[in-house]
Amino acid sequence: MAQPPVRSSWVQVSRPRPAARLRLICLPPAGGGASRYRGWPAHLPDEVEVVPVQLPGRESRFNESPIESMEQLVSRLADGLAGYLSRPFALFGHSMGALIAFELIRRLRCSGVAPVHLFASGCRAPHLPSRSPDWHTLPDPEFIAKLEAMGGIPAELLADRQFLDVMLPTLRSDCTLSETYVYRPQPPLNCPISAFGGLRDDEVYPEDVQGWSSHTTTAFRAHMLPGDHFFINSALPDVLRLMVADLGLATVCGP
Repeated sequence: MAQPPVRSSWVQVSRPRPAARLRLICLPPAGGGASRYRGWPAHLPDEVEVVPVQLPGRESRFNESPIESMEQLVSRLADGLAGYLSRPFALFGHSMGALIAFELIRRLRCSGVAPVHLFASGCRAPHLPSRSPDWHTLPDPEFIAKLEAMGGIPAELLADRQFLDVMLPTLRSDCTLSETYVYRPQPPLNCPISAFGGLRDDEVYPEDVQGWSSHTTTAFRAHMLPGDHFFINSALPDVLRLMVADLGLATVCGP
């Protein structure tokens, strides 16, 4: 049996699976933490070990400052994940997390390391410009209104002043990271890409999802599912089922 990797502040593995064939490294959307993926192992085959990434500025790393530079973030993340890349791995990211996953793969290939698959969810292809004005410079009331319209954060939390005092700086920093990201052309990835979108997402359109096809030299699949930008909440069983199928693994577990 393989030795467990050295512990890293960058990951929070709630259910280790030392005998798993594949690690699924999961990156969160803006404001999100590793806890978003805590329930996934129960619905995935034993062949998969879920490795949720914990970014600075949230949950167990709340006392650290969020990172607003994509280049700096993926450099540090690559170092933090080094102990988790010794067996086949795939990357999943939703929204901001998909951009981070994409740039992380481009960083890792400089060292000759590559995933078996990229799952990009709720995110425009990296080369496509945003259709919306930037959020990260908005005054708090307008910024909060945008968050409420986007969904993903319960309305009662957005009405909680204590929660906002704690989380607004991280949310704003994450928006800064995404909105100041500059795509720089490089050769396409050598791993398959599966891209997911919500049919009622006002930010990411079907053609934005299809745009990911230009970033791989191999297989590409686009999956459009019912729901808005956070369709991964309402359509999670379908997302996991499609991921398992695209990986060529056994069927998902649970109901």
